[in-house]
Amino acid sequence: MTIAFEPWMYVAVLPEILLVVLTLVVLGLDLALPEERRGGLGWLTAGGLTAIILVGFAVAMPAGEPRLMWGGMLRHDWLGFAFKLTALFAAAATSLLSMDLAQVGKRGEYYLLLLASTLGMMLMGSAADLVMLYLAIETTSIPLYVLAGFLTRDDKSTEAGFKYLLFGAMTSAVMLYGFSLLYGFTGSTNLYELASLAQAGQLSLASVFGSLLLVLVGFAFKISAVPLQFWAPDVYEGAPTPVAGFLSTASKAAGFAVLVRVLMAVFPGIQPYWGAVISALAVATMTLGNFFALSQKNIKRLLAYSSIAHAGYALIGVAAISMPGSTLGATSVVFYLITYVVTNLAAFGAVAAVGRVTGSDEIASYAGLSRRSPWLALVLLVALLSLSGMPPFGGFVVKFAVFAAAVEVNLIWLAVIGVLNSIIGLYYYLTVLKVVYLYRSEEEDKPMPVPGGYALGLLVLCVGILLIGTLFAPWFSFSSGAAAALF
Repeated sequence: MTIAFEPWMYVAVLPEILLVVLTLVVLGLDLALPEERRGGLGWLTAGGLTAIILVGFAVAMPAGEPRLMWGGMLRHDWLGFAFKLTALFAAAATSLLSMDLAQVGKRGEYYLLLLASTLGMMLMGSAADLVMLYLAIETTSIPLYVLAGFLTRDDKSTEAGFKYLLFGAMTSAVMLYGFSLLYGFTGSTNLYELASLAQAGQLSLASVFGSLLLVLVGFAFKISAVPLQFWAPDVYEGAPTPVAGFLSTASKAAGFAVLVRVLMAVFPGIQPYWGAVISALAVATMTLGNFFALSQKNIKRLLAYSSIAHAGYALIGVAAISMPGSTLGATSVVFYLITYVVTNLAAFGAVAAVGRVTGSDEIASYAGLSRRSPWLALVLLVALLSLSGMPPFGGFVVKFAVFAAAVEVNLIWLAVIGVLNSIIGLYYYLTVLKVVYLYRSEEEDKPMPVPGGYALGLLVLCVGILLIGTLFAPWFSFSSGAAAALF
């Protein structure tokens, strides 16, 4: 495929260009400033990412029909644009939540790795070619391996980084083999040519479906879906808490963006088959995630299993896309992921703020939190009730959307299983809040300070949760526009 160069292509990738510039600025300042003055790197990173979001809205929004660019490697459409902004927002929030964290906040390489991974996520959302897609996935993953094991003096952190690297390399190899089969069968790497070429070559169902299963291995690992979810609890527990939040939100959202785009572009001819597979994955993922979350005593492991369960809920929307007549499926997935990013970042941000003072991530250490810091307790209340799907928070609206998408296409049994799992999830979220608000502690008379970066980040996230839950029409319309780019 030959795509002629046009000047608008520079504008389309302006957010990525500005992100590279910001990375170079952070690198230069990290080299030039003495260690005691590097505390401002977090503010610079968060401010720079916020500016890039604003510039993206001002000049880089898609106009008209989706268009391929840069030799067909990228696609300029609303779906890619939505996930670009989501990745940038998550990175900005993570920067704010990292500034006052010991062994992290004043280290420039931490922010460089965060920005590099964000660049990969942005390219994942817009990738229209197997080669670009694989490069984007690796650009995302390699910095995250390092970030997970960033606390080199902490055995759990180094173990987390090593496990994440090993499992990530294994699933990446399997996925790459699936990509190579697709190229071998069709002679093309462009996502939007593969389906027609496979049909013209009269490939057997076994060939196409076998390639799909291999590709799904890599995507299932990225979104922590069963049976490739086993890495998440250990990695989330050992990684620095803001990194765990970034892993569970931005990385997962980028994985879903790629999953939905590849399924719709490359495998439209076998929708009933991959729809059945996705439905089974949704049931297994949300059920296993909620079941194992019930027994957790460590709040980061609880949020890890919660994250697995939420991947299952989002997969309900993906399964709905495969059915004829679906109008809500794709929209519900995009809407769910945007809200989940905001909500889970708030949860991990509160956990990071508490762990910074107590030095513990055990749920028992949250006893008396409502007296030590009513503000942090309120943030945790908003985040956990939103994750459980309680009104008037954003989580209620998006869960209703994915369940409605399933009902719309007569996947009523899948929606019922989702509702039952939500009830299970409510139990363990309320268990944490019971400790926060009802249990007493010997140290409850000692106030828990919240630094400026945490306060700003958590305030923005909480306001976002409430806005999505109460004024959801603009967010739903934005998600609908992004989903329309799939068809």
